[in-house]
Amino acid sequence: MRLLLAEDEEELSNALVAILKHSSYTVDAVYDGEEALDYGLSGEYDGIILDIMMPGMEGTQVLKRLREEGITTPVLFLTAKSDVDDKIKGLDLGADDYLTKPFDMGELLARIRAMTRRRSDFSQPSLSCGNLTLDRNTYELSTPEHDSIRLAGREFQMMEMLMTSPGRVVSVDNFMDRIWSDGEADINVVWVYISNLRKKLTALGSSAEIKASRGVGYSIHEKKDE
Repeated sequence: MRLLLAEDEEELSNALVAILKHSSYTVDAVYDGEEALDYGLSGEYDGIILDIMMPGMEGTQVLKRLREEGITTPVLFLTAKSDVDDKIKGLDLGADDYLTKPFDMGELLARIRAMTRRRSDFSQPSLSCGNLTLDRNTYELSTPEHDSIRLAGREFQMMEMLMTSPGRVVSVDNFMDRIWSDGEADINVVWVYISNLRKKLTALGSSAEIKASRGVGYSIHEKKDE
């Protein structure tokens, strides 16, 4: 499970990263609000831990922008503020939970589990782009005019990352970190899997296509009429 941690206190951030990784989470750590927004907009996280008071952009503004862009990733606010009005503001903006510093690490882990479990309970059973549908339960990729194709595990993970946010570029590094986190695969494996997925989209008569952004990554779009 992948988390984004946005905390500008480096010592606290390092401690949280160590504990979260020990608890089997994959963690990306950033230290200001602008970075938090950039990373969060990828839509590739299972949860975001967001400090309210950060340089560049406050956590509440980061959350507001994420929700405006349609990013529904669960967010847990961390803050030194204990004022009820601040908590209400954060929750009204779309935060899922709120934890006041200092906090117990066990409580933080419990809240993260609850937050990500709720997302799993209410996540969409399928994703779509154009006439293409990905069933998250059966791993099947389909279009109305053709029989479905069942994807292998890593093919499914890659397609899910692309179809969670159509039009947004998923970097090669993100694919490697999330799908081949054991570090045993060469970076060229991403191109091989993309090539195979493109062939399957063609076989399905898909109106969606996977595009490359040179030197960055890949995204899925509905084809434009020529």
